[in-house]
Amino acid sequence: MSDPASPDAPLSYRLLTGTDDRSFCEKISAALDDGYVLYGSPSVTVNAGQVVAAQAVVQPHILTHTQETS
Repeated sequence: MSDPASPDAPLSYRLLTGTDDRSFCEKISAALDDGYVLYGSPSVTVNAGQVVAAQAVVQPHILTHTQETS
């Protein structure tokens, strides 16, 4: 397991945001390919006429830790 203090260590939690288009979907797909899992529901808003989406992703160990402490 990598050292969590290492700058190269993957973040446990990420909030991915962007215009709701193919590029945003590719960003989510890449995170899933890197081992992240979706966390919660996506959120969307409109900013200056563009739909902006957000989706949280976490490393799977976060979900295990959450279940153990609840």
